[in-house]
Amino acid sequence: MKTKLFLITPPFTQLNTPYPATAYIKGFLNTKNIVSVQADLGIEVILKLFSKEGLENLFKVSGLKIKVGEISDNSKRIFALQDEYLKTINPVIAFLQGKNPTLALQICQEDFLPEASRFTQLEELDWAFGTMGTQDKAKHLATLYLEDISDFIVECVDANFGFSRYAERLGRSANSFNELYEALQQEPTYIDNLLLSILKERIETIQPTLFLISVPFPGNLYSAFRSAQWVKKNYPNIKILMGGGFPNTELRSLSDARVFEFFDFITLDDGETPIEELISNIENKDYNSYKRTFLLEEGKVVYKNNSLKHDYKQSQVGTPDYSDLLLDKYISVIEIVNPMHRMWSDGRWNKLTMAHGCYWGKCTFCDISLDYIKVYEPVAANLLCDRMEEMIAQTGENGFHFVDEAAPPALMRALALEILRRKLAVTWWTNIRFEKSFTKDLCLLLKASGCIAVSGGLEVASDRLLKLIDKGVTVEQVAKVTRNFTEAGVMVHAYLMYGYPTQTIQETVDSLEMVRQLFEVGVLQSGFWHQFAMTAHSPVGLYPEKFGVVKETEAIGAFANNDINYTDSTGIDHDKFSFGLKKSLFNFMHGICFDYELQDWFEFKIPKTKISPDFIFDTLQEDDDFNIKPTAKIVWLGGKPFTEHFTKSKKGNSWEMMTLTFHDKKESFSIQTNKKEGEWLVEMLQKISVSNAKIYNYQEVKADFESHLEDFELFWYSKPIKTLREFGLLVL
Repeated sequence: MKTKLFLITPPFTQLNTPYPATAYIKGFLNTKNIVSVQADLGIEVILKLFSKEGLENLFKVSGLKIKVGEISDNSKRIFALQDEYLKTINPVIAFLQGKNPTLALQICQEDFLPEASRFTQLEELDWAFGTMGTQDKAKHLATLYLEDISDFIVECVDANFGFSRYAERLGRSANSFNELYEALQQEPTYIDNLLLSILKERIETIQPTLFLISVPFPGNLYSAFRSAQWVKKNYPNIKILMGGGFPNTELRSLSDARVFEFFDFITLDDGETPIEELISNIENKDYNSYKRTFLLEEGKVVYKNNSLKHDYKQSQVGTPDYSDLLLDKYISVIEIVNPMHRMWSDGRWNKLTMAHGCYWGKCTFCDISLDYIKVYEPVAANLLCDRMEEMIAQTGENGFHFVDEAAPPALMRALALEILRRKLAVTWWTNIRFEKSFTKDLCLLLKASGCIAVSGGLEVASDRLLKLIDKGVTVEQVAKVTRNFTEAGVMVHAYLMYGYPTQTIQETVDSLEMVRQLFEVGVLQSGFWHQFAMTAHSPVGLYPEKFGVVKETEAIGAFANNDINYTDSTGIDHDKFSFGLKKSLFNFMHGICFDYELQDWFEFKIPKTKISPDFIFDTLQEDDDFNIKPTAKIVWLGGKPFTEHFTKSKKGNSWEMMTLTFHDKKESFSIQTNKKEGEWLVEMLQKISVSNAKIYNYQEVKADFESHLEDFELFWYSKPIKTLREFGLLVL
């Protein structure tokens, strides 16, 4: 019998765009002519819940709780305004799906939407709306409206609800399966029943033989088990598989047999070969070859990795395929008005990967012992562009989020050149390391190709700790790179960390001061503080003694095993910094409160910072020595000039001269040279134009000049070339 696959992402991940794992797998299955259907049950549950019919049912269910129990005044208010919510919910969802743009005018009047506690933060943000258009302001108000309803659901119907996670607490650090197992023995919740009604319809229509559940995060785990439980009970013949980010990091030492009451298989790391092998096992009982797969044999959990098949190269895995997903039904929300921060929740992004793994692969807090980081394999720029063009044709969307661990600068450069050569109009962003390869000119090239934003790890803004992390960057270097991006018009988001082993209170305060200055001088647009977590597969988790920490226990959980409890030799309670760090950052991201004392953010005494108040400003005044390497690529982003000849006379001598007039998108400008140099320049600009496949380096350009004329250096550092450097003559 031919295998038919049904792939799902269980609730909840993102509202604005599908999580890409199932699209990646479907793209691979297409290359093997294997039939598959995919669904993002998260968005489907949200749309069923946040609809007129969904809210009518919700208010009926919650009515019972309101009649009998103590609930907050806020929930009473929402319940009392239920007619207003029922009237507005369908138009608001359509607006957030981009289908009802005129509603923005109504929403912005601020007497259309019912308002509960989430709207109290509006006074603080009134100033921000001056910079937002009507559509954005309406999107933000509509987001607050949905968050009010979400607060009501959490209090009155299902305490585990969250827009981008569900019952996350049950998945976080679940060393034991007991709590999750007990939760699954309870009656399904209101949200569970919505999920199961959609799942039932899908399973009946598709009738798969293999049901794949991708679990990227702890917040998808409970729904994954609920879905598997229902299918096992009602369709015992369907084989069920779990894969994805959560099992890849958390379930590598799985030994609890009860997990296999729900799942038949759990696979680790890249899914292509393991799934292909499973299909062969299902279709042929004697096959018995598995790739990185847990299963149950004679009541015991066994891990099988006896397959002789290699993992597929990135060039062989196919183009992610988004068909079957409800692409026009996703909703864009704006939780925070910061323009960089909103990119995670606003707009539809096609997801692609430039390179598998991380080219740096040294950071000591990171899971660098696992294949998804350790095995580094870049994809060729022309193949990436082929995939981009295929996905644009399929989805109608030209926005791309490259979901790399850290995109390699050389590949970003090659990709940008290829995008420009093909004249693709795309918008893209990705994750990077703040390394010195990101020169001013490279940032300008990336911007020209459609790059609008980058995010990267500054982690702890302290050179001692960056060295301990083995980040390979310094705070000064980060400042210069963020400046290069910002000046090119590319937004920058920084991942920040506190509580790293041996971090002192002084270092936390100094780190906050560095972050304050980066925002104040305008080279960071957005950031997020994460508290350090010690994981089993990172160097800190593998060799804690090197980092001054002690594991609380060496016992390995029978279920999840990733986050490790530890004691730090400093004995500092880093939790207490969380609120102050996040509150200060929230204000910095909105461009305010730079003049506050750092002490004002904390309710306990902190030491004064030891960082000079102008440290970042002074760093950015230093000019980087710019010696051009002979191998540096020379690229012209501009067009072909109009030329005019004229004669210049002085004291009886005359010279033949040229004026070259260029038109770029915004303005026109001219340069003047002597005739010979001008003619050479016109010809050379055509050769080094970004639309050509061949790229010339500095050495080649110099040799070409000197075969006709003399003293290239004098010409290169002359005023005409200086002008061209400002308008798109790049040295890469």
